[in-house]
Amino acid sequence: ADIDHKRQRHLFHEGNVAPAFADLLGDCARRLNYHLSEQYPYNGLRFDGAVLTEYNLRIGVWEAKDEADDLPSEIDKKFGKGYPKDNILFQTPSRAILVQNGTTVGDYDLRQPEQLARALEAFLNYRVPAFDQWERAVADFKERMPEIAKALMARLDAELAQSKDFKDVFNGFYELAKTSLNPNLSADAVKEMIAQHLLTERIFRRVFNNPDFTRRNVIATEIERVVDALVRRYFDREAFFRPLEPFYHALEQTAQTIADYGQKQSFLNTVYEQFFQGFSVRVADTHGIVYTPQAIVSFMVESVADILRREWGRGLEEEGVHILDPFVGTGNFILRVMQHIAARSKLALRHKYRRELHANEVMLLPYYIASMNIEHAYYEAMGEYEPFPGICLVDTFELYEGAQRTLPGFGDENLKRVKDQQASPITVVIGNPPYNVGQVNENDNNKNRKYPRLDRRVSETYAKASRATSKSKLNDPYVKAFRWAADRIGEEGVVAFVSNNSFLDGIAFDGMRQHLRADFDALYVYDLGGNVRKNPKLSGTTHNVFGIQVGVAISLLVRRRREDGKPRDGAIYYARMDEWWRRGQKYIALEQAHNLDGVAWQRLQPSAGHVWLTEGLRDDWAALLPLGTKAGKAGKDAQTI
Repeated sequence: ADIDHKRQRHLFHEGNVAPAFADLLGDCARRLNYHLSEQYPYNGLRFDGAVLTEYNLRIGVWEAKDEADDLPSEIDKKFGKGYPKDNILFQTPSRAILVQNGTTVGDYDLRQPEQLARALEAFLNYRVPAFDQWERAVADFKERMPEIAKALMARLDAELAQSKDFKDVFNGFYELAKTSLNPNLSADAVKEMIAQHLLTERIFRRVFNNPDFTRRNVIATEIERVVDALVRRYFDREAFFRPLEPFYHALEQTAQTIADYGQKQSFLNTVYEQFFQGFSVRVADTHGIVYTPQAIVSFMVESVADILRREWGRGLEEEGVHILDPFVGTGNFILRVMQHIAARSKLALRHKYRRELHANEVMLLPYYIASMNIEHAYYEAMGEYEPFPGICLVDTFELYEGAQRTLPGFGDENLKRVKDQQASPITVVIGNPPYNVGQVNENDNNKNRKYPRLDRRVSETYAKASRATSKSKLNDPYVKAFRWAADRIGEEGVVAFVSNNSFLDGIAFDGMRQHLRADFDALYVYDLGGNVRKNPKLSGTTHNVFGIQVGVAISLLVRRRREDGKPRDGAIYYARMDEWWRRGQKYIALEQAHNLDGVAWQRLQPSAGHVWLTEGLRDDWAALLPLGTKAGKAGKDAQTI
């Protein structure tokens, strides 16, 4: 009905009709337990949409065209660019052509409801043979996983009780893990790390065709030493995991159907998110390795490159520009930085890769994935394999604690990497900091992880300067990430984060806003919106760039070297996307902008009370009497109602 209404109003353009068709397609997909991902990237292309299973396996592709387009001709052009031919629906407001396995199987008049229904049914009912085997294996895996995990943990306990050699090696590994990840780490958490390694190392070896993974990766090597001690007596890992053989086989078969390396990365992320969280709910983190959307990553990397050139006449590829992603996840930001550098100089990439690219990850499995992703990208760019020496298995916030804690290190090589990073002058901090209180310490029971020195810095700056009564929201890890980054980059540099946007107008964040201006000379904040809690009419899956409930913003913070000793008073530049834009529209806007020069910034004039978003507020707000204060309640402040 919506499409017909637009047609009657002569709104035939793809941009007018495609959102209505996307709503219909998405609704039908959900009924089959699928989901529609709009603006789906693939091998350098971008589809209007892709229908995915719950495990992010692609069922089919949708492409929208204008009414005036010659659809058969447009189809030939798309196939000439490399669009897949297995199951793709080309659609104009009045017509759809469905191609499956390289053959046109339907040409439908969408003005006829029954033909529209037939087109959607044929498109959504397409079956990828390998996926049937995969889904059966998934069901079997989910059923068997608890008993496999329980048996594996029992075997580790038995070996600890019976084998002195294994116990000695395990205890050494345990101490390394505590120093590197969390001093309060439990022995059970370390056993779970070993179990996760045993369950996943075959996937890394075979899905990514990396047979030497356990020998080349410094952390996998450390864990393999523990496993060697475990198998020395009678533990046969192949025999133990034989009940999971159908799952591994189905996973490997399905992975072979995916040619694009980026999709293999996404596939492996999904394997972890969907299945290995079933191993232990307590250690699972479904946000820790989810990709930051590529449109956001590219915009941030290109914006940082533009700022470096404009402010200091240097590029990301220049020697001396050290770049750190402190929460690397699966490595998406470092991969995009490498792509940017390689496009300018392969020689520069070799130097940066060996000495000036840095990354930290606190969780074992995303660390493995990031290592392989980055090393594979280097191999593709340079034609030679080199282990990435810049990645550390370490808690970034723990590094801030300095001499108060033992210097983190996970074996000699990881320890060396940590020391090298600490000694490096960081010019750029870029990444996606954790959004929730429990995200950086999933290997223990302490969900409110304490960092005495960093917590004190937040308290002495952001909290102390705040006039809010309740300041508990300043405990959010993303707030700590801003505080840590401002202290890490030195006298000049750039901080680029995509984060929760609550600091923009939250009452408790007035002190944070004050100190951000005092810490930086220029602040560019691109508000991507999507706060479902503030506007329940929004949908997290439809309007939020991450598919979450809280709003999101990109922050680009610039610090210049100051020779005059005067305090900073950072200029704030703000832009906001339309509240009702869909996720795909937001990605397109970022791609079209390319970097911060493509954004229409508004210079903000904050109030004396450090309110940045003052539109609609009266200037005398801060002078009004409060209804009450703690001091007033105690009879010590007359300046309250």
